[in-house]
Amino acid sequence: MKNSKENVVWITGASSGIGKALAREWAGLGYKVVLSARRRDLLEELAAEIAASGGEALVIPCDILDESGIEMAVEQLILAWGRMDVVMANAGFGVFGSIENLTAKDWSRQLQGNVTGLALTVKYALPHLKKTGGRIGLVGSVGAFLPNPNLSAYGASKAAVHSIGLSLQVELMGTGVSCTTLHPGFVASEIARMDNDGVWHPERTDTRPAHLIWPAEKAAKVMVRAVIRRKRNYVFTAHGRLFVGLQRWLPGVMRTIISKSPKPDS
Repeated sequence: MKNSKENVVWITGASSGIGKALAREWAGLGYKVVLSARRRDLLEELAAEIAASGGEALVIPCDILDESGIEMAVEQLILAWGRMDVVMANAGFGVFGSIENLTAKDWSRQLQGNVTGLALTVKYALPHLKKTGGRIGLVGSVGAFLPNPNLSAYGASKAAVHSIGLSLQVELMGTGVSCTTLHPGFVASEIARMDNDGVWHPERTDTRPAHLIWPAEKAAKVMVRAVIRRKRNYVFTAHGRLFVGLQRWLPGVMRTIISKSPKPDS
């Protein structure tokens, strides 16, 4: 679905992984893209790539742990381009460790980023989305529906994202704004290489089964399509759908499978 270059999409967590792929996908469809994340250098590289391909990109660094930064990012976006048609609340991270070992600081950081940061992203985008009959994309996870050993904080945060999406779908009735909650299975990302304080460790290995991991570009295509079609909840990949189905109908089998799977390091 091609679009005029008047329409604007704001993507948080755009410096790598799914966020970076989403930016390329929206730009390829003719949208102006606003790129937000903490790492300005990576955003600038992506913006230059998009511009070289004939698209338009605006870099607005933003940390979702900082409410004032989120608010200022929206103000800068509107000042520069005057409108917002889509927000992709993609920024997030994982906090690893068993419930027995996680600290209050760990829980607070996980929920502040994946839940509060996401909710505030939507809060400040909404007044402008209501003017355009826009679209919201919330990036959740199949972990919202599954047991998450050594990822309990992450799973809880994504369950909250699912709940926020359900609430928005009711709150926004009659406004013209849609909310799509996206629940991917395994997708290539840096999540396994970030520690609980947000420090990147390139030497860390990803314990997820490599043969099940989707490329971020493949994920971005189906995510953008779901948002454009204003779907309410979208679970993907094939293995993600299978896991959610097993958890619903055969939870004992799913517990056994997960108990025997590799666990992420804390």
